[in-house]
Amino acid sequence: MEELLIGRQKEQQLLSKYLDSGRSEFIAIYGRRRVGKTFLVRKMLGKDFCFKMTGMENVNQQEQLTNFYMALSKVYPLAEQCRNWLEAFDQLERYLESTTTKIKTIFIDELPWFDTAKSDFVNALEHFWNDWASARQDIKLITCGSAASWMLDNLINNHGGLHNRVTHQMLIEPFSLGECKQYFDAYEFGYNEREIAESYMVFGGVPYYLSLMNKEESVAQNIDRLLFSATGELRFEKDNLFRSLFKHSEDYVRIIEALSSKGKGLTRNELIEETRMHNNARFSKMMQELENCRFIRQYQPFDKKARMVTYQLVDPFVHFCYQVQEKCNFQDENYWSHSINTPVYNAWCGFAFEMLCLNHIQKIKEALKIGGVQTSVYCWRTPPSVENGCQIDLLIDRADHCVNLCEMKFYRGEYTMTKSEREKIENRVDNFINHSKTKKSVRVTLITSFGCQNNVNSGIVQNHIRLSDLF
Repeated sequence: MEELLIGRQKEQQLLSKYLDSGRSEFIAIYGRRRVGKTFLVRKMLGKDFCFKMTGMENVNQQEQLTNFYMALSKVYPLAEQCRNWLEAFDQLERYLESTTTKIKTIFIDELPWFDTAKSDFVNALEHFWNDWASARQDIKLITCGSAASWMLDNLINNHGGLHNRVTHQMLIEPFSLGECKQYFDAYEFGYNEREIAESYMVFGGVPYYLSLMNKEESVAQNIDRLLFSATGELRFEKDNLFRSLFKHSEDYVRIIEALSSKGKGLTRNELIEETRMHNNARFSKMMQELENCRFIRQYQPFDKKARMVTYQLVDPFVHFCYQVQEKCNFQDENYWSHSINTPVYNAWCGFAFEMLCLNHIQKIKEALKIGGVQTSVYCWRTPPSVENGCQIDLLIDRADHCVNLCEMKFYRGEYTMTKSEREKIENRVDNFINHSKTKKSVRVTLITSFGCQNNVNSGIVQNHIRLSDLF
Protein backbone atom coordinates (compact mmCIF):
# COMPACT_ATOMS: atom_id res chain seq x y z
CA MET A 1 0.00 0.00 0.00
CA GLU A 2 1.35 3.41 -0.98
CA GLU A 3 2.26 5.60 1.96
CA LEU A 4 -0.06 8.56 2.36
CA LEU A 5 0.90 12.16 3.12
CA ILE A 6 -1.09 12.75 6.31
CA GLY A 7 -1.74 16.22 7.70
CA ARG A 8 0.96 18.82 7.10
CA GLN A 9 -1.56 21.15 5.43
CA LYS A 10 0.29 24.30 6.49
CA GLU A 11 3.66 22.91 5.42
CA GLN A 12 2.27 21.79 2.06
CA GLN A 13 0.78 25.21 1.41
CA LEU A 14 4.03 26.98 2.29
CA LEU A 15 6.20 24.68 0.20
CA SER A 16 3.87 25.05 -2.80
CA LYS A 17 3.99 28.83 -2.39
CA TYR A 18 7.79 28.87 -2.33
CA LEU A 19 8.08 26.59 -5.37
CA ASP A 20 5.71 28.83 -7.37
CA SER A 21 7.22 32.15 -6.25
CA GLY A 22 8.80 33.08 -9.60
CA ARG A 23 12.24 33.64 -8.03
CA SER A 24 15.13 31.56 -6.77
CA GLU A 25 14.56 30.16 -3.28
CA PHE A 26 16.87 28.72 -0.64
CA ILE A 27 14.67 26.65 1.69
CA ALA A 28 16.02 25.15 4.92
CA ILE A 29 13.88 22.38 6.43
CA TYR A 30 14.79 21.05 9.85
CA GLY A 31 13.34 18.95 12.64
CA ARG A 32 14.17 15.96 14.79
CA ARG A 33 15.10 12.54 13.39
CA ARG A 34 12.21 10.45 11.99
CA VAL A 35 9.75 13.36 11.88
CA GLY A 36 9.05 13.11 8.13
CA LYS A 37 11.06 15.94 6.53
CA THR A 38 12.31 13.91 3.58
CA PHE A 39 8.95 12.18 3.14
CA LEU A 40 7.17 15.55 2.90
CA VAL A 41 9.54 16.86 0.21
CA ARG A 42 9.45 13.66 -1.84
CA LYS A 43 5.67 13.37 -1.72
CA MET A 44 5.26 17.03 -2.65
CA LEU A 45 7.70 17.01 -5.58
CA GLY A 46 7.49 13.42 -6.79
CA LYS A 47 10.11 13.10 -9.52
CA ASP A 48 10.37 16.84 -10.22
CA PHE A 49 14.00 17.11 -9.12
CA CYS A 50 16.80 18.22 -11.38
CA PHE A 51 19.26 16.90 -8.83
CA LYS A 52 19.06 15.25 -5.43
CA MET A 53 21.54 13.70 -3.05
CA THR A 54 21.67 12.54 0.56
CA GLY A 55 24.55 12.95 2.98
CA MET A 56 26.21 9.90 4.46
CA GLU A 57 26.66 9.63 8.22
CA ASN A 58 30.15 9.28 9.73
CA VAL A 59 32.19 9.20 6.52
CA ASN A 60 35.08 11.43 5.43
CA GLN A 61 35.18 14.20 2.84
CA GLN A 62 36.40 12.00 0.00
CA GLU A 63 33.58 9.52 0.54
CA GLN A 64 31.04 12.38 0.57
CA LEU A 65 32.53 13.72 -2.70
CA THR A 66 32.23 10.25 -4.22
CA ASN A 67 28.62 10.17 -3.01
CA PHE A 68 28.05 13.51 -4.78
CA TYR A 69 29.70 12.28 -7.98
CA MET A 70 27.58 9.13 -8.07
CA ALA A 71 24.38 11.17 -7.63
CA LEU A 72 25.34 13.73 -10.29
CA SER A 73 26.54 11.14 -12.83
CA LYS A 74 23.03 9.63 -12.88
CA VAL A 75 21.68 12.80 -14.52
CA TYR A 76 24.86 14.34 -16.03
CA PRO A 77 27.09 12.04 -18.12
CA LEU A 78 29.89 14.62 -18.11
CA ALA A 79 30.26 14.45 -14.34
CA GLU A 80 33.75 13.80 -13.00
CA GLN A 81 35.14 12.82 -9.61
CA CYS A 82 35.94 16.05 -7.74
CA ARG A 83 38.82 16.94 -5.41
CA ASN A 84 36.87 19.43 -3.30
CA TRP A 85 33.44 21.01 -2.85
CA LEU A 86 34.16 24.08 -4.96
CA GLU A 87 34.74 21.78 -7.94
CA ALA A 88 31.63 19.75 -7.04
CA PHE A 89 29.33 22.77 -6.99
CA ASP A 90 30.95 24.10 -10.19
CA GLN A 91 29.97 20.85 -11.91
CA LEU A 92 26.47 21.19 -10.49
CA GLU A 93 26.25 24.71 -11.99
CA ARG A 94 27.33 23.42 -15.42
CA TYR A 95 24.79 20.61 -15.29
CA LEU A 96 21.93 22.93 -14.29
CA GLU A 97 22.84 25.39 -17.04
CA SER A 98 22.67 22.55 -19.56
CA THR A 99 19.12 21.53 -18.62
CA THR A 100 16.05 22.91 -20.36
CA THR A 101 13.81 22.45 -17.31
CA LYS A 102 11.93 25.66 -16.52
CA ILE A 103 12.30 25.30 -12.74
CA LYS A 104 15.53 23.68 -11.54
CA THR A 105 14.90 22.01 -8.19
CA ILE A 106 17.83 20.78 -6.09
CA PHE A 107 17.24 18.64 -3.01
CA ILE A 108 20.14 18.07 -0.60
CA ASP A 109 19.05 15.80 2.24
CA GLU A 110 20.90 15.35 5.55
CA LEU A 111 22.94 18.44 4.70
CA PRO A 112 24.86 18.56 8.03
CA TRP A 113 26.54 15.23 7.27
CA PHE A 114 28.35 16.80 4.29
CA ASP A 115 30.10 19.25 6.61
CA THR A 116 33.01 16.98 7.57
CA ALA A 117 36.17 18.23 9.28
CA LYS A 118 38.15 20.80 7.21
CA SER A 119 35.94 20.15 4.17
CA ASP A 120 34.94 23.80 3.56
CA PHE A 121 31.54 22.51 2.50
CA VAL A 122 29.65 25.51 3.89
CA ASN A 123 31.99 27.95 2.10
CA ALA A 124 31.45 26.13 -1.20
CA LEU A 125 27.66 26.10 -0.70
CA GLU A 126 27.80 29.81 0.11
CA HIS A 127 29.75 30.51 -3.10
CA PHE A 128 27.34 28.41 -5.18
CA TRP A 129 24.34 30.34 -3.87
CA ASN A 130 25.75 33.86 -3.69
CA ASP A 131 27.79 33.84 -6.90
CA TRP A 132 25.42 31.92 -9.17
CA ALA A 133 22.05 30.64 -7.94
CA SER A 134 20.70 33.76 -6.19
CA ALA A 135 21.21 35.87 -9.35
CA ARG A 136 18.81 33.63 -11.29
CA GLN A 137 15.04 33.26 -11.10
CA ASP A 138 14.72 29.50 -11.64
CA ILE A 139 16.65 27.79 -8.82
CA LYS A 140 14.86 26.08 -5.93
CA LEU A 141 17.43 24.81 -3.44
CA ILE A 142 15.78 22.66 -0.75
CA THR A 143 17.95 21.48 2.11
CA CYS A 144 17.02 19.15 4.97
CA GLY A 145 18.72 18.20 8.20
CA SER A 146 17.88 16.42 11.43
CA ALA A 147 20.72 18.15 13.27
CA ALA A 148 18.63 21.22 14.03
CA SER A 149 21.49 23.00 15.82
CA TRP A 150 23.70 22.71 12.72
CA MET A 151 20.92 23.95 10.43
CA LEU A 152 20.29 26.94 12.69
CA ASP A 153 23.95 27.85 13.27
CA ASN A 154 25.28 27.29 9.75
CA LEU A 155 22.33 28.26 7.56
CA ILE A 156 19.49 30.11 9.23
CA ASN A 157 21.54 32.16 11.72
CA ASN A 158 24.78 32.20 9.73
CA HIS A 159 26.83 35.35 10.36
CA GLY A 160 29.13 34.87 7.36
CA GLY A 161 28.47 34.70 3.64
CA LEU A 162 25.14 32.93 4.08
CA HIS A 163 23.80 35.63 6.43
CA ASN A 164 20.16 36.25 5.49
CA ARG A 165 20.57 34.11 2.36
CA VAL A 166 18.11 31.40 3.38
CA THR A 167 14.85 32.72 1.97
CA HIS A 168 12.60 30.40 4.00
CA GLN A 169 12.95 28.11 7.01
CA MET A 170 10.51 25.36 7.93
CA LEU A 171 10.46 23.49 11.23
CA ILE A 172 8.75 20.12 10.82
CA GLU A 173 7.30 18.99 14.15
CA PRO A 174 5.76 15.68 15.22
CA PHE A 175 2.07 15.09 14.55
CA SER A 176 -0.46 16.69 16.83
CA LEU A 177 -3.20 14.54 18.36
CA GLY A 178 -5.49 15.51 15.50
CA GLU A 179 -2.92 14.46 12.91
CA CYS A 180 -2.35 11.19 14.77
CA LYS A 181 -6.07 10.53 14.50
CA GLN A 182 -5.95 11.28 10.76
CA TYR A 183 -3.11 8.77 10.43
CA PHE A 184 -4.84 5.96 12.35
CA ASP A 185 -8.13 6.61 10.56
CA ALA A 186 -6.45 6.61 7.13
CA TYR A 187 -4.88 3.20 7.80
CA GLU A 188 -8.04 1.85 9.49
CA PHE A 189 -6.57 1.03 12.90
CA GLY A 190 -9.94 1.44 14.58
CA TYR A 191 -8.40 3.08 17.66
CA ASN A 192 -10.60 5.33 19.80
CA GLU A 193 -9.47 8.74 21.06
CA ARG A 194 -8.12 7.40 24.33
CA GLU A 195 -6.01 4.78 22.54
CA ILE A 196 -4.72 7.43 20.13
CA ALA A 197 -3.82 9.64 23.10
CA GLU A 198 -1.98 6.76 24.75
CA SER A 199 0.00 6.09 21.58
CA TYR A 200 0.90 9.80 21.48
CA MET A 201 1.99 9.65 25.12
CA VAL A 202 4.54 6.96 24.13
CA PHE A 203 5.52 7.71 20.53
CA GLY A 204 5.07 11.47 20.67
CA GLY A 205 3.38 11.79 17.28
CA VAL A 206 6.60 10.97 15.40
CA PRO A 207 5.37 9.67 12.00
CA TYR A 208 8.08 7.04 11.53
CA TYR A 209 7.30 5.48 14.90
CA LEU A 210 3.59 5.37 14.01
CA SER A 211 4.44 3.73 10.68
CA LEU A 212 5.94 0.78 12.57
CA MET A 213 2.67 0.08 14.38
CA ASN A 214 0.53 -2.88 13.33
CA LYS A 215 -3.23 -2.33 13.14
CA GLU A 216 -3.83 -5.97 14.14
CA GLU A 217 -2.33 -5.23 17.56
CA SER A 218 -3.51 -3.10 20.47
CA VAL A 219 -1.53 -0.03 21.49
CA ALA A 220 0.06 -1.99 24.37
CA GLN A 221 1.01 -4.88 22.07
CA ASN A 222 2.64 -2.47 19.63
CA ILE A 223 4.63 -0.88 22.45
CA ASP A 224 5.79 -4.30 23.64
CA ARG A 225 6.88 -5.37 20.16
CA LEU A 226 8.70 -2.14 19.28
CA LEU A 227 10.33 -1.26 22.59
CA PHE A 228 10.56 -4.36 24.78
CA SER A 229 11.07 -7.33 22.46
CA ALA A 230 14.65 -8.47 21.81
CA THR A 231 14.38 -7.46 18.16
CA GLY A 232 12.23 -4.36 18.70
CA GLU A 233 12.81 -1.77 16.00
CA LEU A 234 12.78 1.06 18.55
CA ARG A 235 14.58 -0.77 21.34
CA PHE A 236 17.75 1.34 20.91
CA GLU A 237 16.18 4.37 19.26
CA LYS A 238 16.75 6.64 22.27
CA ASP A 239 20.54 6.16 22.08
CA ASN A 240 20.65 6.60 18.30
CA LEU A 241 18.44 9.69 18.50
CA PHE A 242 20.89 11.91 20.36
CA ARG A 243 23.98 10.54 18.61
CA SER A 244 22.50 11.48 15.25
CA LEU A 245 21.63 15.01 16.33
CA PHE A 246 24.52 16.27 18.43
CA LYS A 247 28.30 16.08 18.60
CA HIS A 248 29.42 15.05 22.08
CA SER A 249 25.89 13.75 22.59
CA GLU A 250 26.75 12.37 26.03
CA ASP A 251 26.55 15.89 27.49
CA TYR A 252 23.07 16.42 26.03
CA VAL A 253 22.02 13.04 27.42
CA ARG A 254 23.11 14.11 30.91
CA ILE A 255 20.76 17.10 30.70
CA ILE A 256 17.89 14.97 29.40
CA GLU A 257 18.44 12.33 32.09
CA ALA A 258 18.31 15.00 34.80
CA LEU A 259 15.08 16.48 33.45
CA SER A 260 13.48 13.07 32.92
CA SER A 261 13.95 12.28 36.61
CA LYS A 262 12.23 15.54 37.63
CA GLY A 263 8.92 15.63 35.80
CA LYS A 264 8.06 18.99 37.34
CA GLY A 265 11.15 20.56 35.79
CA LEU A 266 14.36 22.18 37.03
CA THR A 267 15.75 25.69 37.07
CA ARG A 268 19.11 26.35 35.41
CA ASN A 269 20.93 26.32 38.74
CA GLU A 270 19.22 23.09 39.74
CA LEU A 271 20.21 21.54 36.40
CA ILE A 272 23.82 22.63 36.85
CA GLU A 273 23.88 21.05 40.29
CA GLU A 274 22.14 17.86 39.08
CA THR A 275 24.40 17.34 36.04
CA ARG A 276 27.59 18.75 37.62
CA MET A 277 28.24 20.62 34.38
CA HIS A 278 29.84 24.05 34.04
CA ASN A 279 27.59 27.10 34.09
CA ASN A 280 28.95 28.66 30.91
CA ALA A 281 28.12 29.65 27.33
CA ARG A 282 28.41 26.07 26.10
CA PHE A 283 25.78 24.94 28.58
CA SER A 284 23.50 27.76 27.36
CA LYS A 285 24.04 26.66 23.76
CA MET A 286 23.20 23.03 24.57
CA MET A 287 20.00 24.11 26.32
CA GLN A 288 19.06 26.25 23.33
CA GLU A 289 19.72 23.38 20.93
CA LEU A 290 17.59 20.96 22.95
CA GLU A 291 14.83 23.55 22.96
CA ASN A 292 15.18 24.14 19.19
CA CYS A 293 14.75 20.39 18.67
CA ARG A 294 11.64 20.49 20.89
CA PHE A 295 12.99 18.02 23.43
CA ILE A 296 12.70 20.55 26.23
CA ARG A 297 10.71 23.71 26.87
CA GLN A 298 11.39 26.61 29.19
CA TYR A 299 8.72 28.32 31.23
CA GLN A 300 8.97 31.74 32.73
CA PRO A 301 7.82 31.87 36.35
CA PHE A 302 4.66 33.86 36.97
CA ASP A 303 6.70 36.59 38.68
CA LYS A 304 9.05 36.69 35.67
CA LYS A 305 12.21 36.24 37.75
CA ALA A 306 14.81 35.03 35.26
CA ARG A 307 16.72 32.93 37.81
CA MET A 308 13.59 30.84 38.36
CA VAL A 309 12.99 29.94 34.69
CA THR A 310 12.01 26.26 34.68
CA TYR A 311 13.08 23.73 32.06
CA GLN A 312 10.92 20.69 31.42
CA LEU A 313 11.26 17.64 29.24
CA VAL A 314 8.35 17.70 26.75
CA ASP A 315 9.25 14.86 24.36
CA PRO A 316 6.89 11.94 25.14
CA PHE A 317 9.02 9.24 23.51
CA VAL A 318 12.18 10.23 25.36
CA HIS A 319 10.21 10.48 28.62
CA PHE A 320 8.81 6.96 28.16
CA CYS A 321 12.23 5.52 27.34
CA TYR A 322 13.84 6.95 30.47
CA GLN A 323 10.96 6.47 32.88
CA VAL A 324 9.72 3.05 31.73
CA GLN A 325 11.87 1.24 29.17
CA GLU A 326 15.22 1.97 30.82
CA LYS A 327 13.93 1.01 34.27
CA CYS A 328 12.56 -2.34 33.12
CA ASN A 329 14.71 -5.01 34.78
CA PHE A 330 12.69 -7.94 33.49
CA GLN A 331 13.25 -10.06 30.41
CA ASP A 332 9.59 -9.76 29.60
CA GLU A 333 8.67 -9.07 25.98
CA ASN A 334 5.13 -8.28 27.14
CA TYR A 335 6.24 -5.98 29.93
CA TRP A 336 3.99 -3.07 29.01
CA SER A 337 0.87 -5.20 28.60
CA HIS A 338 1.58 -6.68 32.03
CA SER A 339 2.08 -3.19 33.51
CA ILE A 340 -1.38 -1.76 32.71
CA ASN A 341 -3.08 -0.54 35.92
CA THR A 342 0.05 -1.12 38.00
CA PRO A 343 1.91 1.62 39.94
CA VAL A 344 4.46 1.74 37.09
CA TYR A 345 1.73 2.57 34.58
CA ASN A 346 -0.07 5.03 36.85
CA ALA A 347 3.11 6.95 37.69
CA TRP A 348 4.04 7.21 34.00
CA CYS A 349 0.63 8.20 32.61
CA GLY A 350 0.17 11.09 35.05
CA PHE A 351 3.23 12.94 33.79
CA ALA A 352 2.73 11.75 30.20
CA PHE A 353 -0.77 13.24 30.08
CA GLU A 354 0.52 16.52 31.48
CA MET A 355 3.14 16.48 28.71
CA LEU A 356 0.42 15.87 26.13
CA CYS A 357 -1.50 18.89 27.44
CA LEU A 358 1.63 21.08 27.43
CA ASN A 359 2.11 20.19 23.76
CA HIS A 360 -1.47 21.23 22.92
CA ILE A 361 -1.77 24.64 24.58
CA GLN A 362 -3.50 26.18 21.56
CA LYS A 363 -6.23 23.53 21.67
CA ILE A 364 -6.73 24.20 25.39
CA LYS A 365 -7.14 27.91 24.67
CA GLU A 366 -9.66 27.14 21.92
CA ALA A 367 -11.63 24.93 24.31
CA LEU A 368 -11.66 27.81 26.81
CA LYS A 369 -12.86 30.11 24.00
CA ILE A 370 -9.97 32.51 24.60
CA GLY A 371 -8.29 32.11 21.21
CA GLY A 372 -8.62 35.86 20.63
CA VAL A 373 -7.33 36.86 24.08
CA GLN A 374 -3.65 37.65 24.59
CA THR A 375 -2.16 35.02 26.90
CA SER A 376 1.12 33.90 28.42
CA VAL A 377 1.82 30.38 29.66
CA TYR A 378 3.69 29.85 32.91
CA CYS A 379 4.50 27.32 35.55
CA TRP A 380 4.68 28.29 39.22
CA ARG A 381 6.02 26.95 42.47
CA THR A 382 5.98 28.23 46.03
CA PRO A 383 9.22 29.73 47.39
CA PRO A 384 11.60 27.08 48.81
CA SER A 385 11.13 28.45 52.32
CA VAL A 386 7.39 27.64 52.35
CA GLU A 387 6.38 24.53 54.25
CA ASN A 388 3.94 22.21 52.46
CA GLY A 389 4.62 24.08 49.22
CA CYS A 390 3.27 23.14 45.82
CA GLN A 391 3.86 23.47 42.11
CA ILE A 392 1.40 24.34 39.36
CA ASP A 393 2.49 22.96 35.98
CA LEU A 394 0.23 25.03 33.76
CA LEU A 395 -1.00 28.57 34.31
CA ILE A 396 -2.60 30.53 31.47
CA ASP A 397 -2.30 34.21 32.29
CA ARG A 398 -4.89 36.20 30.31
CA ALA A 399 -5.10 39.86 29.28
CA ASP A 400 -8.77 39.88 30.40
CA HIS A 401 -7.60 39.74 34.05
CA CYS A 402 -8.12 36.00 34.55
CA VAL A 403 -5.68 33.18 35.22
CA ASN A 404 -6.54 29.57 34.37
CA LEU A 405 -4.97 27.22 36.90
CA CYS A 406 -4.94 23.87 35.09
CA GLU A 407 -5.23 20.44 36.71
CA MET A 408 -4.68 17.44 34.40
CA LYS A 409 -6.06 13.94 35.12
CA PHE A 410 -5.85 10.88 32.84
CA TYR A 411 -8.44 8.22 33.72
CA ARG A 412 -10.12 5.37 31.87
CA GLY A 413 -13.55 6.74 32.72
CA GLU A 414 -15.09 9.81 34.29
CA TYR A 415 -12.88 11.41 36.90
CA THR A 416 -14.38 11.56 40.39
CA MET A 417 -12.97 14.32 42.57
CA THR A 418 -12.44 13.30 46.17
CA LYS A 419 -12.44 15.53 49.21
CA SER A 420 -8.66 15.22 49.59
CA GLU A 421 -8.11 16.16 45.93
CA ARG A 422 -10.37 19.19 46.30
CA GLU A 423 -8.38 20.27 49.36
CA LYS A 424 -5.11 19.94 47.40
CA ILE A 425 -6.50 22.20 44.68
CA GLU A 426 -7.75 24.71 47.25
CA ASN A 427 -4.27 24.71 48.78
CA ARG A 428 -2.68 25.39 45.38
CA VAL A 429 -5.09 28.25 44.69
CA ASP A 430 -4.49 29.81 48.12
CA ASN A 431 -0.72 29.45 47.83
CA PHE A 432 -0.71 30.94 44.36
CA ILE A 433 -2.83 33.97 45.30
CA ASN A 434 -0.94 34.63 48.54
CA HIS A 435 2.60 34.27 47.19
CA SER A 436 2.16 35.62 43.66
CA LYS A 437 0.15 38.62 44.94
CA THR A 438 -2.03 38.39 41.85
CA LYS A 439 -5.18 40.51 41.72
CA LYS A 440 -6.59 38.50 38.84
CA SER A 441 -9.49 36.06 39.03
CA VAL A 442 -8.17 32.49 39.36
CA ARG A 443 -10.23 29.93 37.46
CA VAL A 444 -9.66 26.26 38.26
CA THR A 445 -9.55 24.39 34.96
CA LEU A 446 -9.78 20.59 34.89
CA ILE A 447 -8.51 18.64 31.87
CA THR A 448 -9.56 14.98 31.90
CA SER A 449 -9.98 12.00 29.59
CA PHE A 450 -13.77 11.76 29.77
CA GLY A 451 -14.93 14.63 31.95
CA CYS A 452 -15.59 14.97 35.66
CA GLN A 453 -18.50 13.50 37.60
CA ASN A 454 -20.59 16.12 39.35
CA ASN A 455 -20.44 15.72 43.11
CA VAL A 456 -20.04 17.78 46.26
CA ASN A 457 -16.31 18.30 45.56
CA SER A 458 -16.36 19.18 41.85
CA GLY A 459 -17.93 22.60 42.35
CA ILE A 460 -14.48 24.10 42.78
CA VAL A 461 -13.89 23.67 39.03
CA GLN A 462 -14.96 26.53 36.74
CA ASN A 463 -13.81 25.09 33.40
CA HIS A 464 -13.95 21.47 32.21
CA ILE A 465 -11.93 20.34 29.19
CA ARG A 466 -12.09 16.80 27.81
CA LEU A 467 -9.49 14.86 25.87
CA SER A 468 -11.70 15.12 22.76
CA ASP A 469 -11.25 18.92 22.84
CA LEU A 470 -7.52 18.46 22.19
CA PHE A 471 -7.97 16.65 18.85
